[in-house]
Amino acid sequence: TCLRASQYKVVMEVDPRYTQDISALDKMFVINNDGKAIPLSYFSSWQPSNAPLSVNHQGLSAASTVSFNLPTGSSLSEASDAINRAMTQLGVPSSVRGSFAGTAQVFQDTMNSQVILILAAIATVYIVLGVLYESYVHPLTILSTLPSAGVGALLALELFGAPFSLIALIGIMLLIGIVKKNAIMMVDFALDAQRNGNLTPDEAIFQACLLRFRPIMMTTLAALFGALPLVISGGDGSELRQPLGITIVGVLVMSQLLTLYTTPVVYLFFDRLRLRFSRKKRTTVTE
Repeated sequence: TCLRASQYKVVMEVDPRYTQDISALDKMFVINNDGKAIPLSYFSSWQPSNAPLSVNHQGLSAASTVSFNLPTGSSLSEASDAINRAMTQLGVPSSVRGSFAGTAQVFQDTMNSQVILILAAIATVYIVLGVLYESYVHPLTILSTLPSAGVGALLALELFGAPFSLIALIGIMLLIGIVKKNAIMMVDFALDAQRNGNLTPDEAIFQACLLRFRPIMMTTLAALFGALPLVISGGDGSELRQPLGITIVGVLVMSQLLTLYTTPVVYLFFDRLRLRFSRKKRTTVTE
């Protein structure tokens, strides 16, 4: 049906008595513009053919759902990329649109928004630490330990041959708060030693490394042994639990190895940077 250059889809229905035999279609008439009854067979023809029992629709368009299973050793991100490449290579016309649903859609939405989520988490952590330490600089010392989370997770997943799935991504997001504990213990002790113990930055961070080493090892080992059952357990649902456990173990091991060496260096760098800006500010005010 056409009305003012706009097209509308019209669904025609027939009386149930005309659906019993195909010959009954010869008895159907339509009214033309002159008001005359015209046999349907005058301007149309029909023949038997196969047709779907039902046609699903998404919005106003006919839609079809294609399901897929992940082969062993493949991740959801790899499957999504393969499907997108296949649609491009097939030359699907512009009138046909494809979109993901279910777990694939959740994964796509999460991947699209993960940068915003990570930046929001980092900004929140920086504000909280800045208020607690009354410093604009040393929260950056603690945030410098975050790259070890991503590196450790990716190396562990690659080592065990596990896919980078949505569960692994959730594990990395959760561990953003855990990997900072080593730096928090050292920086908190060093700042207190500088302000209340009258120690130099070098002496303060050195004492922090010596006295905080045992608590750091205890908390890391406790979290590490708590995650090992997720890695070694089998049975139903193990393919869902293992990427999370592998991510936790990789992040904890890598952060333990790196932060004990990098945190003192970063702490001294930012402290000297703070002193340099303070001296320039005092010189400007004096002049």
